[in-house]
Amino acid sequence: MERPHTTSWQKNIVPGLSATIASLLPASAWAMAGMEEAIADVAVWVVILVVPVGALYLFWKVHVLPEVFAEKNNHPQKHAIQVLCLLSLAFGGLLWPIAWLWAFTKPTAYKAAYGTDKHDDYFLDPDGKHADKPMDLAIVDDEMMLLEEKMDGLKKKRELIMSKLPQPAAKIEEEVGGHA
Repeated sequence: MERPHTTSWQKNIVPGLSATIASLLPASAWAMAGMEEAIADVAVWVVILVVPVGALYLFWKVHVLPEVFAEKNNHPQKHAIQVLCLLSLAFGGLLWPIAWLWAFTKPTAYKAAYGTDKHDDYFLDPDGKHADKPMDLAIVDDEMMLLEEKMDGLKKKRELIMSKLPQPAAKIEEEVGGHA
C-alpha cells in the first residue's frame, strides 16, 4: 500500500501543532496533600494480603493440572496421579513434573494386564453407552468399537489407493481381492 504524497507544509504543521498543545498544558501537576501516602498504604496492603493469596491459588491450580488431564482422558491410574499431585503440593512442587508426564503417558503395561487403557469410571458412567453392561463386556465392546473404527479407516485408505492405481492393475487387484 502506497503512502499518500505529503507536502512540505504538512510536514511542518504537525510539529508546530504538537508544540502549541504542549505549551498550553500546565507545567506542574496538582495533587492533594497526603495522596501519595494513601496510595502507598493501599499498595502495601494489596502486596501483603492479595498477592500471596493469588500466588497460592495459582500454585494450587497449576499443581492439579495433571489430575485434570488424567480425568479428562480417562487415564486408568488417575487416582495415583491425584495422590502424586497432592504429594507434590506438600513437597513444594518437586514431584509435579513426574505427575505431568504420568498423566500424558499411555499405559501399555496396564492394558496388557487389565485389558483396557481406560479407568473403570469410564465404563461405569451412568449416562455412557456401557452403563447397562458388566465391566468385562463393556471393555470388550469398547475394544470392538475401536477396531471397527480402525477397519473403516483402512477401508477408506484402500479405496483411495485403488482409485490412484492405473486401470488394468486396479482390475487385477479387484479380481484377486474378490476371491480372497
